[in-house]
Amino acid sequence: MDQDQVDRLAPALAGRDVVLSGLGARSRKDAGVAARLTRTVLGAMEAEGVRRLLVVGAAPVGPAPEKESLLDRTARGIVSALLKDVYADLGEMEAELARGATAWTVVRPPRLRDKPVTGVYRTVVGGFPAGGRFIARADVAHAMPAMAEDPGTVKQGVGVAY
Repeated sequence: MDQDQVDRLAPALAGRDVVLSGLGARSRKDAGVAARLTRTVLGAMEAEGVRRLLVVGAAPVGPAPEKESLLDRTARGIVSALLKDVYADLGEMEAELARGATAWTVVRPPRLRDKPVTGVYRTVVGGFPAGGRFIARADVAHAMPAMAEDPGTVKQGVGVAY
């Protein structure tokens, strides 16, 4: 953790109850950024006494959906192989959260799209919606505040998809 970055971020978190984070790699070459920056956020939260954190992860890092189709299982395997460094980074981010005392939630969407918010999607605490292949970034952002208020999502991964 870079203490200078923690010190610069901490004032932005002063007086907050919850932190929502969408930090992560934009491409394979950025792998490593999610775990590193999440450590910085956790340090700043600790400095300011903020206890609740929601982060965006990725569906393939969590458990497979119940009754996953052969097509979905095959696609998951291919995507996981292509983005293995990115998913390893997200896995390390989740491990970092699990080691700490923060009341965290990992929101695990499938493939993200740049579409408008619909407010209509499925969520599964501790799992992933069967057949969920896409979701708009706007709907992930829409889902997060409600999860922040739900004690059932604390220290859980939550799959979210259409």
